[in-house]
Amino acid sequence: MEKIRLVIAEDQTMMRENLAQILALEDDIQVVGTASDGERALSVCRAQKPDVLLTDIGMPKLNGIQVTETIRQELPNTQVVILTIYGDDDKVFAAIKAGALGYVLKDSPPEDALAAIRAVARGESLLNPVLITRILAEFGRLTTQKAADNAVFAHLTDREREVLGLIGKGMRNKEIADALFISEKTVKNHISKIFEKLEVNSRAEAALLAARQGLV
Repeated sequence: MEKIRLVIAEDQTMMRENLAQILALEDDIQVVGTASDGERALSVCRAQKPDVLLTDIGMPKLNGIQVTETIRQELPNTQVVILTIYGDDDKVFAAIKAGALGYVLKDSPPEDALAAIRAVARGESLLNPVLITRILAEFGRLTTQKAADNAVFAHLTDREREVLGLIGKGMRNKEIADALFISEKTVKNHISKIFEKLEVNSRAEAALLAARQGLV
């Protein structure tokens, strides 16, 4: 039987060693390396090219999200399972976007980690049931927010969208004027209208909305 080659990244020594000992007892798993920080995790993975990386989401030097992003780019055959704590929602959502396929709560029994490791090794995704509810709720909120943004943006003219996109790129009024072959006064008028329609008070807020709408 071909074993799943596993690397474990966890900054807490006792937890890392316990996980390695427990998981190594499984007939279908071979622990080929461990790491205490994100940089070391990448180094071990580059050398070992494991099937699965089990990594804590919060680690020194590079966190689990940054490690996942790099792994997905450099080692597409290595799948990632994230270890997280309850309530660490924002980081879990970021890890999903980064490409992690499995998510396990730290206080879950070892069987949960085993199930996630085996699932992602098969190319499947596995979420802890507690996380599924919270993730679905967050994506529902984001969908509602995007719909609200779309409704607001529908009131912008094409020119105002152009100006907003350039604001999102950090351009000054004169640079926007030069890029669109209009006067600075006209740019200022457009910006005033944009702020009014989007109900924002600063260029930073406007730039954030522009990025969320894909205008940047």
